[in-house]
Amino acid sequence: MLFFSQPIPESLLKKRKTLAEVEAKRAERKAAAKKKSKAARKDIFKRAEKYVREYRATERSVIRMRRQAKNSANVYVPAEPKVAFVIRVRGINRVAPKTKKILQLLRLRQLNNGVFVKLNKATLNMLRLVEPFVTYGAPTLKTVRELIYKRGHGKVDKQRVPLHSNAIIAKALGRFNIVCVEDLIHEIYTCGPHFKEANNFLWPFKLSSPLGGFKNKGIHFTEGGDAGNREEHINSLVKKMN
Repeated sequence: MLFFSQPIPESLLKKRKTLAEVEAKRAERKAAAKKKSKAARKDIFKRAEKYVREYRATERSVIRMRRQAKNSANVYVPAEPKVAFVIRVRGINRVAPKTKKILQLLRLRQLNNGVFVKLNKATLNMLRLVEPFVTYGAPTLKTVRELIYKRGHGKVDKQRVPLHSNAIIAKALGRFNIVCVEDLIHEIYTCGPHFKEANNFLWPFKLSSPLGGFKNKGIHFTEGGDAGNREEHINSLVKKMN
């Protein structure tokens, strides 16, 4: 008994050919993306190493100058901080229109919201006017890093997006040579040339109430309360709220 094989329809052959072409292009794109991702990771690692060396050199320089001042019976005065971290500690009750407007300009619309602010004459005057409603101080590198890694969200198409990938940062800030989280941390901490763009990309931090609560929001920090400038002590407060 003879069996004759049926000829394969031309439409099926065309379909197979098209699928093979699609698979080949997909594999090519995947290989190119993998290669690009590997190069990007290598670049990010190099950047991170460079920043670590820079931070260590700065730290050693401060220690050296402090020792020199002590040995020559002088006092070392550190440089004025360039960046402050500002937290809103009071709500909306009995807020004057001018104060309310300044809080809006600082993007502190809710209780326990926190933002980074570049310190200059204008922003210092604004902070003095809203001192009863906020507390602020100079953040350390550790504080900046922990805030961005733990509670960092970016503004993408006016939406609050968690920073779960470097691709989000690269897409929004790549034109400013900020392509990863370490770049963002460096730009904020050192108050770099693109601080404004990097800070505007970061959504205001939504912090928790501090462990143990506030002491007294109604009076200044220097008087035993919580409001106003607390300089380096802002770091211990952020640790309780982060």
